[in-house]
Amino acid sequence: MRILGIDPGLQTTGFGVIEAQGQALRYVASGTIRTTALALGDLPGRLKLLFDGIGEVAQRYQPEAAAVEIIFVNVNPQSTLLLGQARGACITALVARDLPVAEYTALQMKKAVVGHGRAAKSQVQEMVRRLLQLPGLPGPDAADALGLAITHAHAGAAMARLGSAATLQRRQHAMFKGGRSY
Repeated sequence: MRILGIDPGLQTTGFGVIEAQGQALRYVASGTIRTTALALGDLPGRLKLLFDGIGEVAQRYQPEAAAVEIIFVNVNPQSTLLLGQARGACITALVARDLPVAEYTALQMKKAVVGHGRAAKSQVQEMVRRLLQLPGLPGPDAADALGLAITHAHAGAAMARLGSAATLQRRQHAMFKGGRSY
């Protein structure tokens, strides 16, 4: 399965694409989409650039699923709102291309990739480099995006197995409890 990870940001959005076959992971591509060439106050222009950029990445690499970081609340509520809008532009670009989107917190990604949720950016970069056997460290935003894709490669498969088991159990339970089948 080809997975696109997105680390959203209003100025710099990281992306990372991996191939996952079972436990085996293979690097496909990574990079950043920067909106800094536009005026700081041009929010609609920046959001359009993110939307178009994510769309171009999805078109070029043809992922089957996407993983996006869930934002946390910053000290500055205005920054949180702006980041939320950037995240919304990214998610909208993904769903406009009919991609399923999973969401993970930075804590979940760091635990999955590094082993603990308080990992530094440099630790995430190094573990992504090792897991994907890269010749050098990816940039911090691209590393986070690749980390999200890695997280989804492992957690997504486990969640799918749990989901199918839970569906089966609910059906069996409903048949037994209610005495009828659906």
